[in-house]
Amino acid sequence: MWLSLVSNSKIEHDRHRKCFTLSLGGLETAVLRYEFTGDREVNLLTTQVPVAFRGKGVAALLAKSALDFVVEENLRAHISCWYIKQYITENPMSEYKDKIVT
Repeated sequence: MWLSLVSNSKIEHDRHRKCFTLSLGGLETAVLRYEFTGDREVNLLTTQVPVAFRGKGVAALLAKSALDFVVEENLRAHISCWYIKQYITENPMSEYKDKIVT
């Protein structure tokens, strides 16, 4: 049930609030927050997933969306979120790694 709910959901990017969200049914929402740290630089701050949805791929969907945004907008990214660091390590795509500021 959880997997179909997550895979059928659409990630929303709220540029004004600087976050990616995924509605998980009812009142539950997963969120990835970021901030601009320069003209073409962002800091991917934190990923928050409700306890009932942890370990089901929700954070990975948010991380992919945020990293795709960085690539599409030709930004550089600082990574403060431990989960996104782990995601990049486990998914070593050059288009992501080339955008990371260490």
